[in-house]
Amino acid sequence: MRKVLLVLLMILVTSLLTLAEVNFVSTQMHPAAERQFMEGDLLANFMKMYDVKVRFLPLTYEQASSRIEAEQRTGKVSVNLFGDLQGGIDLLGSKGFLSDLSDLQFENRTFIETLEKYAYAHGIKQFIPWLQATYVMAVNKKAFEYLPKGLTREDVINGTNKWTYDALLQWAKNIKEKTGQPGLGFPIGPNGLWHRFLHGYLYPSFTGAQAIKFDSVRAIEMWNYLKELFKYVHPGSSVWSALDEPLLRGEVLIAWDHTARLKTAMIEKPNDFVVVPSPAGPMGRGYIIVLVGLSIPKNAPNVDEAVKLIDYLTSPEVQVKILNKVGFFPVVKESSGIIPEGALKILAQGVVNQASTPDSLVSFIPGLGAKGGEFTETYRMAFRRIVLENEDPAKVLKELGERIRKIFKETGAPLPEPDASLF
Repeated sequence: MRKVLLVLLMILVTSLLTLAEVNFVSTQMHPAAERQFMEGDLLANFMKMYDVKVRFLPLTYEQASSRIEAEQRTGKVSVNLFGDLQGGIDLLGSKGFLSDLSDLQFENRTFIETLEKYAYAHGIKQFIPWLQATYVMAVNKKAFEYLPKGLTREDVINGTNKWTYDALLQWAKNIKEKTGQPGLGFPIGPNGLWHRFLHGYLYPSFTGAQAIKFDSVRAIEMWNYLKELFKYVHPGSSVWSALDEPLLRGEVLIAWDHTARLKTAMIEKPNDFVVVPSPAGPMGRGYIIVLVGLSIPKNAPNVDEAVKLIDYLTSPEVQVKILNKVGFFPVVKESSGIIPEGALKILAQGVVNQASTPDSLVSFIPGLGAKGGEFTETYRMAFRRIVLENEDPAKVLKELGERIRKIFKETGAPLPEPDASLF
């Protein structure tokens, strides 16, 4: 009996050792709950279905970019699949490090055209869309009692040309004057995503670009506007990293944040909130599409297994599962019919309304590799010095504008949208 068990054990060990393996580097799904869902649910099910071993390797943007580049330059490629933001993938693609995925076809899969369009660059299809998200505004329905004259609830929800940053300023002013408390909130805390609002929302809306007009005359006007707006921003914003709890506690009536960080409020009190497009500025309605793609590095081993994993992760059922658990929205049309009613529908409607506005000015997060942190910190530094410390905007922007230009020059990174469309 012991011999039989020993033989069976040896067979099992041998089979495990001979399983094809996918090394999956990802800049997403890092928080503990998300990683547990990824490894303990999604990838565990995939391994059972396909007898393929997957090693999930969550790395920062800088670490992931450095690893892919190092493997390509040494010719020792071990990463089979790479998940990253569109900008990060584009940077690697511009250096010729990625395989062309143009020939891949998946059954029962219709990728959203807007997202699919951005998968092509540098003469190849660099990635297969995997996840999408954005940042929107969540509004407590009580806030509609304080709308400025000439602005309706429908204007805000549908993102008409009356829903502007000037209207937001007047609305926030009304709330403070009539309730005695500032009712507008942003995630400005150390782990908040405030920098995304600065470079992906305000800058495009006021200047038409994220980076190349950093120190323009219109940028100075934008920072002066922000100084005025901050008279009506809740002081708790300086420590908040997510706005779901402040919304639920009633500390703010209007909040801007990533969809995933507003989700809890929608789930717990779906009848109290609506999700609306961000306001428009003089140049349009700037907003970020967070597009995550799946790429295969050049000369990667076990390509067939990597493709199976792409097929699995983009299937409509898995896409909706990701939406339910994490808050990333599907990239395939077939998922829309199976999104459940409730909080997710509320979020989805806000995302659709924002993307459907006629004055849309889409922004992508720049792919800057190891310089990504320096890029975002520059915008936060400008905010601190101009708004909080009351330094002269022209002086600060001239100094920091040189820093922004240097980052793009040193990395050789392509300019992000909407900057790239200006050339």
